[in-house]
Amino acid sequence: MHYLELGGAEMSLIGLLNALDPAKVDVDLFIYCHRGPLMKFIPKWVNLLPENTAYAVIESPIAVALKRGHLGVVAGRLMAKLKCQQFRRHYPAKGDDAAILQYVADYVAPCLPRINPNVEYDLCISYLTPHNFGFDKVRARRRLAWIHTDYSTVDVDAMRELPVWGAYDHIASISHDVSISFLKVFPSLKDKIIEFENIIPGEFVKSRADDSMSNDMKSRGVNILSIGRYVYQKNFENIPLICKELMNLLSVGRFCEVRNYDNVPDTTQRMVAAGVENLKWYIIGFGGSEELIRQRIAEAGMEEHVILLGKKDNPYPYIKACDIYVQPSRYEGKSITVREAQILCKPVVVTNYPTASSQIKNGVDGVIVPLDNEGCARGLADFIADTALQQRIVDYLRIHDYANTSEVEKIYSLLK
Repeated sequence: MHYLELGGAEMSLIGLLNALDPAKVDVDLFIYCHRGPLMKFIPKWVNLLPENTAYAVIESPIAVALKRGHLGVVAGRLMAKLKCQQFRRHYPAKGDDAAILQYVADYVAPCLPRINPNVEYDLCISYLTPHNFGFDKVRARRRLAWIHTDYSTVDVDAMRELPVWGAYDHIASISHDVSISFLKVFPSLKDKIIEFENIIPGEFVKSRADDSMSNDMKSRGVNILSIGRYVYQKNFENIPLICKELMNLLSVGRFCEVRNYDNVPDTTQRMVAAGVENLKWYIIGFGGSEELIRQRIAEAGMEEHVILLGKKDNPYPYIKACDIYVQPSRYEGKSITVREAQILCKPVVVTNYPTASSQIKNGVDGVIVPLDNEGCARGLADFIADTALQQRIVDYLRIHDYANTSEVEKIYSLLK
């Protein structure tokens, strides 16, 4: 893993490490670069291997790699860029171009040292792509590589990736839909697939949700929250337009007829009392699309309603404080933040991305709405108005376990 920045796969790794029993396994953990807010949550019993600067500069600016003297890494990255450009001349990318990561791994790997070469492991787990280093740089009896991505949404050089995936004994897929999309690209790997739900440290999430937070979310109206990196996948640049349409729909009359507050949940009471103008949609995250999101907020005139909170090392108090958690993504493998919101018993809305049905039981533990802006706004408006459905979902979440800690047994079975 590159470094432990806030992210779904990184949080899933923390969940897995915390679910493992130190009486049953010894764990060495190799992270390219020892930084990120999740580093402090690595269990104390896990042996964190020393950082190696050759790995640490794989994704750093070229100037940093040169300054640290890793000329081989620099040469490999430049060659990878050239070869990927040549590939794209014949096969232009139609979506997220994930091929470049594989090219970098292929051309950089020969320049990198082996990882803890004096130890042969019973099981080597490669948690994030590219997976070259888990088979090329580690001695192990068995190997397991993880899929966190919906392969129907990314463009890869399948012939270049196939030998890497094929070098592993097993491939962990985080959902059935992710398995299907992966096997459409790599059908020959069907027998290697193990479906492995993300493990989320439930007690960790709940305990951190009780931490204090700033007064960022104090609206008397409905507080909506979304969390994720500011990237194309998350679709946050469309939130201002969705929010504007949502407010138009709500102001037409969905709450104008409400006069009797008996048996009406607090969320609706606040909405009626405060008026639609007090609806707030908060976004926690960081990334390259921030300027575009701010531009869209200004264009839609939503400065008072769509609020960027920036990066939060502890987002859980904000999830606890919100009324509805919304994941408006274009695609997901299986969203960790959606699961974290469910652990905190929050009504969840996700857009109808390709794997949404493997994430949410529509109308049972959340709601799936259309991905287009107008459809998303209408679905949200209907959900805000349907307070009975909100309550049924909350009641369901309270009595169901979303931590998936029993999945750790699948790791133990691979060690037998």
